[in-house]
Amino acid sequence: MIGKGRASIRQRACAIRVPLAGALAGLACGCRGVQSALDPAADEAARLAALSWSLFIGATVIFIGVMLLLVVAVFAREDRRRWLGHRRTVIAGGIVFPLVTLTALLTFGILLLRDTNAASGDDPLTIEVIGEQYWWRVRYLADGDRPGFATANELRVPVGRPVALAVTSADVVHSIWIPNFAGKLDMIPGRVNTLRFTAEREGVYRGVCAEFCGDQHTRMAFDVIALAPEAFETWRRGEAGEAREPSGPLQEFGKVVFARGGCGSCHVVRGTEAAGHLGPDLTHVGSRRSIGAGSYPNNVGTLAGWIADTQHLKAGARMPSFSSFSGEELRAVASYLDALK
Repeated sequence: MIGKGRASIRQRACAIRVPLAGALAGLACGCRGVQSALDPAADEAARLAALSWSLFIGATVIFIGVMLLLVVAVFAREDRRRWLGHRRTVIAGGIVFPLVTLTALLTFGILLLRDTNAASGDDPLTIEVIGEQYWWRVRYLADGDRPGFATANELRVPVGRPVALAVTSADVVHSIWIPNFAGKLDMIPGRVNTLRFTAEREGVYRGVCAEFCGDQHTRMAFDVIALAPEAFETWRRGEAGEAREPSGPLQEFGKVVFARGGCGSCHVVRGTEAAGHLGPDLTHVGSRRSIGAGSYPNNVGTLAGWIADTQHLKAGARMPSFSSFSGEELRAVASYLDALK
């Protein structure tokens, strides 16, 4: 019986420790990662994280203090808790303390965030980002002798150089949010707002739409890739060029299917007759990390599935499903698009 009692105690202790460990692990994971406002990778996000941590810590200290007072009020002898009802205690705890604390936090927040999203004197990299249902149109403007070009559902930025995102919307109100880099900013039709940040470390991060914009709002994301300045310039030169020519008969056939299927009426592939502007620019679609605005990894299989049954994979997207393509045609056009790097 004693052995069974000890086993039962150990089981109960284990039952308590496991959820607690899971909660602590979840808390730790929430403070870092590719989509965490508490893991800043840019100057703007660092200010927001500092303000958040100060509020978290302050709230925790106040909560502990209130709980201690509650314990005294409930369990202490009457002569030792009488002071809780004094007029001076009520004024100090109910008026003076909140006034001083909230004023201090407000002042700290204003001083900390007064330069947030402010224009700097440095020459920023200006990128236009247009929110559409349900994807992101991205345009890199001409910069000196570097030509401008368009891409979609992906941002690449250099580490150490200020970036200015000129954001707007083509249809409904969206909101761009890159938690590791900056706060949220609304994208409003007919209005251009500017989101500014400077990436401080290389890596792959995630941006999302933070304003409900329709059925597929939750599947409207994009990758943000921070590169070393030299790597960014290399990528930019390649991205500004025309699409590469098909290599091999399968890709040649895919190019023919792409043109014959009318894909060029909605999409641009620079260097070819495809010159549509309704959908994303596909000139270098094969080099992107995902398709469908962060919905699926980018490979031949997902490209073929997306083309054949877009509405099943992302109902409400503006692209129709091309179920009329044969299996061979789907493999060919997916191989052609995958090679556009």
